[in-house]
Amino acid sequence: MEVLEAINTRTSIGKVKDEPIPKEVIESIIEAGTHAPNRYLTQPWRFFVISGNGRKALSKVMEDIVVASGVDIASEEGKKKLEKEINKPFRAPVIIAVAAEVTENNKALRIEELGATYAAVENMLLAAHALGVAAFWKTGKACYHEKMKDFFGLEEKDELVALVYLGYADMEKKPTVRKPASELTKWIE
Repeated sequence: MEVLEAINTRTSIGKVKDEPIPKEVIESIIEAGTHAPNRYLTQPWRFFVISGNGRKALSKVMEDIVVASGVDIASEEGKKKLEKEINKPFRAPVIIAVAAEVTENNKALRIEELGATYAAVENMLLAAHALGVAAFWKTGKACYHEKMKDFFGLEEKDELVALVYLGYADMEKKPTVRKPASELTKWIE
């Protein structure tokens, strides 16, 4: 698949089959992430592959975050919120958590470290698409909670930037409608 074709046809696919993805395919997706641009070659990205029983451990962290948030888990609304969060890790057979381990030097800025890690995630999404694997990038409040950082062994300065859910599509791809670049571009000459 050509690069521009991959960029123009990639879309998030939220419904996937509960089928394993070969380790080599997952490794190729992660390897693509490591080729993202990064200032001073700090390579701030860190990858955590979650599958099998690892999803149960992630589910428990998500449950703990809901409980810690003060949601009334005895109420109907609270029960629904709790159930939704507990089930999220089981939406796909593989999740790759991507974190930025922020470099502690005076040259590399935190925002650049985060930007490089976001670029790594985009590379991964494109690689997954090119390899025939459906992917979707999720975050949300739980992603940035201290309990999540603890789960992944991250320091306070570090950030979890994405949970990339991977699987084989169990739905048709629907193209995403985007504004044309011409509407979003200002030429300064």
